[in-house]
Amino acid sequence: MQDPIKILGVPVHAMTMQEAVKTLEERMLAKEQTFVVTANAEIIMMCHENAEYKKIICEDAELVLPDGAGAVWAGRHLGYKVPERVAGFDLYNELLDLSAHKSYKAYFFGGSPGVAEAAKAKAEELYPGVQVVGCHNGYFKDEDVPQIIADINASGADMLFVALGAPKQEKWLVAHRAELNAKILMGIGGSFDVLAGKMERAPKWMQDASLEWAFRLYKQPSRFMRMMALPKFVIKVMASKF
Repeated sequence: MQDPIKILGVPVHAMTMQEAVKTLEERMLAKEQTFVVTANAEIIMMCHENAEYKKIICEDAELVLPDGAGAVWAGRHLGYKVPERVAGFDLYNELLDLSAHKSYKAYFFGGSPGVAEAAKAKAEELYPGVQVVGCHNGYFKDEDVPQIIADINASGADMLFVALGAPKQEKWLVAHRAELNAKILMGIGGSFDVLAGKMERAPKWMQDASLEWAFRLYKQPSRFMRMMALPKFVIKVMASKF
């Protein structure tokens, strides 16, 4: 696996989508567990505000990919070759497609009650042959965790997708990865909602124009304060160059 570039001290693997999928499959077949993070500007800024989260991203994740126009712009602005954006939702779908073709097993954990099951049904429609071998919603107590882990392991899942939102999903995965048998561990935020049709994604032209953030803000005005991380990110990246 290639060495990562550094964006504000956070390691990012500047890969294409297909390189990322190939790397994950190769590591899975080699029985190497991979904790993968798709890092956008908000996640990179979160690393600067939360030392525990920074340690998780910088030291515990084996693969950190550039999710979002901000991360791609930052890498290129700092002089690195960043071939493309590797969005978490798109990587999630690529891995489901891989499951359909190679019979790898996936488990969906997180989201509101019923959403993981709805995402499973949609995945089966989009990717005939996909093996989603279990679902569990994101509403649980600490005492429920041993049984959740037992269910995940009993399912034989090769890939575990966790939709608890950042930073909770990454913290949960790191806290329990030693107990988990799945070889690909990935936090995917609201991807179950998007796949299930509960949340609308930006039109393709807005994604291509790096305006997906604007669409999300339009749909979810409550994200305004979180979006303030973006101008701070740009300023920090520009300052770091000098």
